[in-house]
Amino acid sequence: MDKSDITLERMQSFVRVAERGSLSAVARELGLGQSSVTRHLNELEDALGIALLSRTTRRVTLTEEGSRYYQNCLAILRLVEQASDEARSTRDAAAGTVRLSCTASLGVLHVTRLIFAFQDRHPGIDIDLSLSDERIDLVRDGVDIAIRLGPLADSALKLRPLGRSRRLFVAAPHYLARHGIPTSPDDLVRHQGIRMTNVAGSAVLAFAGKAGEHYNVPFDGRLRVDHGLAVREALLAGRGIAPTHRWLVDDLLASGQLEPILADYTLPSVPLSMLIVPERAAVARVRLLIDFLATEIAKLPGMAPA
Repeated sequence: MDKSDITLERMQSFVRVAERGSLSAVARELGLGQSSVTRHLNELEDALGIALLSRTTRRVTLTEEGSRYYQNCLAILRLVEQASDEARSTRDAAAGTVRLSCTASLGVLHVTRLIFAFQDRHPGIDIDLSLSDERIDLVRDGVDIAIRLGPLADSALKLRPLGRSRRLFVAAPHYLARHGIPTSPDDLVRHQGIRMTNVAGSAVLAFAGKAGEHYNVPFDGRLRVDHGLAVREALLAGRGIAPTHRWLVDDLLASGQLEPILADYTLPSVPLSMLIVPERAAVARVRLLIDFLATEIAKLPGMAPA
């Protein structure tokens, strides 16, 4: 084995191919030609004298030896990055890139603005922001931090609760002028609901009254959407009533474009959490962003302590 052929660059290519299962995706991510990524893998396997990956026309998977080698490479690359961060810290508070994934509506309306403020404070840190409501594999997709709304399944990732997002019923004044103002849960069946189809249980609303009584009310309408910003637009257009997060509509409530309704009834709040790749949490720039976002998100409209 020629140890000079086992380079960090080849290890990095191998690790990302193992995580993403695609040579072309890794080539785009690393800014290389696919032939360069293939060459890195071939040279690494030749130097080790073992096959690390099984390749088919559709998928690249780890061999048994490759799986063990992947874990070792991952540890080495993380140590190298941590050493680089510590060396940089003698010259600069933080530098490098942090990859952040965020629930789409929250990201558009609030988190992008928070990132601007963070980068003004830390000009050496680049942010790669991905907005999606889909659950992603942070390690596979190379993401350091993910902000997610709703209950989360157990995982090997580090979980940092950010708070609970309060919800309320709202509608546009011109919708209420045409259709009347609901005053009880039973009135909802006579109104147009704007329903989020990607929220579990959205076809039946569970909420509580002032005296603690519980209600389960069927909820539907002519418009169903799978994005919070579409709900916001539909409410503004007077298409119906929706249960929505306070941070999604707080500015519209303040301007009078939307009105709260059924104020004596309470919808369950929803947990907002930050998922972190454990090995990345100690990296200086990642830690700075984690702490900054946790502090600032807690100040958003309608956020209650976790």
